[in-house]
Amino acid sequence: MKLWIKYLIGAFIGILCALILPVQNPKLQEAIAFITEITIRFGRYMVIPVLFFTAVTAFNRLRDTKLLVKTGIWTFSVIILSSLLLTLVGLLSILIVKLPRIPITVETVNESLSLNAGNLLRSIFPYSAFETLSNGTYLLAALFFALLIGAASTADPILFKPITTLSDSLSKLMYNISVIFTEFLSVGMVAILTSWTIEFRSIISSGVFTPLIIILLVDFIVVAGIIYPLIIRYLCHDPHPYKILYASICSVITAFFSGDSTLVLQLNMRHGKESLGIRRRINGVAHPLFTIFARGGSALVTTVSFIVIWRSYSSLTIPFTDVIWIFFTSFAISFLLGSYPSGGAFISLTILCSLYSRGFETGYLLVKPAAPIICSFAAAFDVLTTMFGSYIVAVKTKLIEHHGIKHFI
Repeated sequence: MKLWIKYLIGAFIGILCALILPVQNPKLQEAIAFITEITIRFGRYMVIPVLFFTAVTAFNRLRDTKLLVKTGIWTFSVIILSSLLLTLVGLLSILIVKLPRIPITVETVNESLSLNAGNLLRSIFPYSAFETLSNGTYLLAALFFALLIGAASTADPILFKPITTLSDSLSKLMYNISVIFTEFLSVGMVAILTSWTIEFRSIISSGVFTPLIIILLVDFIVVAGIIYPLIIRYLCHDPHPYKILYASICSVITAFFSGDSTLVLQLNMRHGKESLGIRRRINGVAHPLFTIFARGGSALVTTVSFIVIWRSYSSLTIPFTDVIWIFFTSFAISFLLGSYPSGGAFISLTILCSLYSRGFETGYLLVKPAAPIICSFAAAFDVLTTMFGSYIVAVKTKLIEHHGIKHFI
């Protein structure tokens, strides 16, 4: 049975559970929340081991074959351009379609959120490099440590051969273990979907956020079904661009309903290797970098949500200079969300409101009830970008072995 079918079955059972079980029962709610948390922890359990040892091997081989710079240029170019594209899609869609106003709330602010670039830098350089392997949320720290080991071990291939051999073996071992985890995670989708459905029903019941959800859904369909396939068709000269979308089904399902981009990293790497045929040296570098930095989906959602908030407060036309400011600020903030695998879009919106000020400092409270769904769409966009972007990098570096669709997992 295909992996995505297993995840769909788990999702379907989870929805049924939310509709059938007496979810108003406090003890049942507590049990569902506990099982969902354990599922998320289970899904993240092998992320750092797989990422670290695979990245060490990948960086070593990329530098040894003199492809490290080329891979880096293509990866970061696609990350930047995809983030610009998604932010633009969100901006154009919300400027063209004027959504109904959201009723003004009187909710007070309990705490303020901020992104501290200094703390992010401290996370990359803790007092001990081994501490980077204990940080399960900010993947860049472990990835940077892997870069140092992988690149430095090419200085004397004979001397450091035991290190490269060991990392190669551990990479394969961790990958095999992660395959088992991704298989069992399909069962955990039952708990994730039960929690998600309960939240979704409470959000959609009022009807206030239905237009916002619809426009985000339309944006996703346009990006996934038209824009990204066209880019693959003409940039990679691939006559079958929808195969990447097919390979992304499982990852997108998991990302959307969990709202967690890190949880999906193992699925991305597995589909990249076994479905799309992306070589390990790209799989171990491109997928983590896209997961950390390619948060254009969060920028799209932030832009759409902020303009909805702006129009809810004022009936005036948004000045062009403000539109440009919103666009570039949302775009810039998205690159600082790497330490927030879930909830990054709402954090970005909170910061955007604070930076804009002018009475909008607490504007994000208008869409706070819909934050789980907003973050779900952001995660789905980001994971889709990771799959399509990694494929582009693999094609452009010629580190890919194309598989027939019938061989996709």
